[in-house]
Amino acid sequence: MGIMIDDSTPSRRGRASQINPFASELARDRTGESNTNYPISTFRSVAFIMPKRQRAGIDSDSDAFSESLSQESDFSISKVPKSKRASKTRKNTRTTRQIASKGSINEETLSGSAMTPSHSASIHVVSTSKVDEIRESLLEWYDKVHDVRGMPWRKRYDPSLEREGRAQRAYEVWISEIMLQQTQVTTVIPYYNRWMEKFPSIRELAASDIEAVNSLWKGLGYYSRAARLLSAAQKVVKELDGRLPDNAKDMQAKISGVGRYSAGAICSIAYNECVPVLDGNVHRLLSRFLALYAPPKGKQTQDVLWAGAEAFVRNSSRAGDINQALIELGSTVCKVRDPMCSDCALSSWCQAYKQAQRHFKERESDDGADIEELCTLCEPLPADDKELGLVTIYPMKVERKKARKELDSVNVIEWRTRDKLKRWFILVRRPEGGLLAGLHEFPTVSNVSGVAVAFENAPKIVDELLTSLMIHPPSPFQKGSRSQESRGEMMNGALQVATLEPVGDVVHVFSHIKKTYRIQWVILEGGKDVPPELYAEACPSTVSICGSDKRRRITSTSKGENNPGSSNGAAAARWVPLEEVESANIGTGVTKVWKTVKALWE
Repeated sequence: MGIMIDDSTPSRRGRASQINPFASELARDRTGESNTNYPISTFRSVAFIMPKRQRAGIDSDSDAFSESLSQESDFSISKVPKSKRASKTRKNTRTTRQIASKGSINEETLSGSAMTPSHSASIHVVSTSKVDEIRESLLEWYDKVHDVRGMPWRKRYDPSLEREGRAQRAYEVWISEIMLQQTQVTTVIPYYNRWMEKFPSIRELAASDIEAVNSLWKGLGYYSRAARLLSAAQKVVKELDGRLPDNAKDMQAKISGVGRYSAGAICSIAYNECVPVLDGNVHRLLSRFLALYAPPKGKQTQDVLWAGAEAFVRNSSRAGDINQALIELGSTVCKVRDPMCSDCALSSWCQAYKQAQRHFKERESDDGADIEELCTLCEPLPADDKELGLVTIYPMKVERKKARKELDSVNVIEWRTRDKLKRWFILVRRPEGGLLAGLHEFPTVSNVSGVAVAFENAPKIVDELLTSLMIHPPSPFQKGSRSQESRGEMMNGALQVATLEPVGDVVHVFSHIKKTYRIQWVILEGGKDVPPELYAEACPSTVSICGSDKRRRITSTSKGENNPGSSNGAAAARWVPLEEVESANIGTGVTKVWKTVKALWE
């Protein structure tokens, strides 16, 4: 269960032959080999020209997607005023009559056009008279596949569990749900197992610290999730007697990082509360099941889908299993591309599948339908969409926003002993909020211009960084040959910038940012036999505004040696031995930077 990105690679099937039995006819019509004239009953009305819609972010089955859409949603379906509905319907009716007066519609007329929806709004509601047989079919399928993917957090519901046992199950499901956000099942499984071994209960987690939590989370991405787990666990132990809430309303209100989807998943699975879920998988599945072609992020769309999800679990004795079954079905069968409709437990009631089956067939007329019952939510189906007639035209695609581009100056600052046998590197801890919260990185100046990080400006960046980081920084770096004064300082053992070498660029893409890390390697030599002292509250990414009045000395040591700040979990900057850099709490992008620099001497 959980928010699962489909990580299976099944054999590809011919979508057209499975989903649309009239695909061959469709292909002939589109290639122009047939000049068939389509009767007006086939395409009830044609409206304005619609641009072809691009595939969008629904491909990502993420909790973040569903949570961001559904925070303010409720179970009710927003209704459009009757006058507005009637007006829209009358407009559609006039369009139909105008086309009908011209006779049949040929292929040229349809090219680039949109098929105006003319269907009853009732198809977007799960039938109460059929819901029992729908559930039966869904659960029969789910019982067979329950253990197929070997997810350790997926267990059979045990009604005999006492209060503590149910709370423990809620903890296990909570951890799995947060880990599964934006992450594949196969990736999560080993992380989950290590986590439960380290923190078998919420009390063990609450007693830990961010360094231990981040070390277990390393490589899983979206590190703010780990920080929220820790803070929420500490709150639960302090304020809720160590038990997660047993109902979705309190779960969402009291536990940070838990939205409507996660609250429903946790409480339905652990406590069997009859509350729905709507993650990316279920959103896609229900959009097809109800043939809902409307803006995916719209409130009315969300209301319809949440109402549909709620109908599945209402008054059910197996609410958790139903929710997990919907998620699993969406992840493994009703996939973004190449859905396996012939294997779907819900195909007999799926409106999109029914439409695909009768595509390009004479359809039943809606002339007798009450004008007030016609759907006013769906947008026209683009007639030139290559997926027209396939279930994959649902849900409606939205344009994916391009990740913004940012350029960072990353400075790998090294200090060596005189004999060069010991090498240390500065790592700076990021703020507790925001991107890569609480992780360590090399001193970085974020989001700068290309001119600012040009090599001729590198000495200025390095000097400012070292001044903000070190209590006794070296003299300003001078390119080219050293002055007589500098050579004298070096001979006297003064701390100096010995080398400043440009390394190159490393690109790392986050979900919303495309980062280019422009790397330079800075080698310090001289000084004492221990690394230079650092300020505890240095902030190199904003070196121009760091105030000395906010700084304090770091005096802690590591492994019996004077290593300022290395064992102080709260320190912003610290020296890390060469052999420990890669195992520190650094993100994937910083790991790329480190490997790029290491390649220079390995």
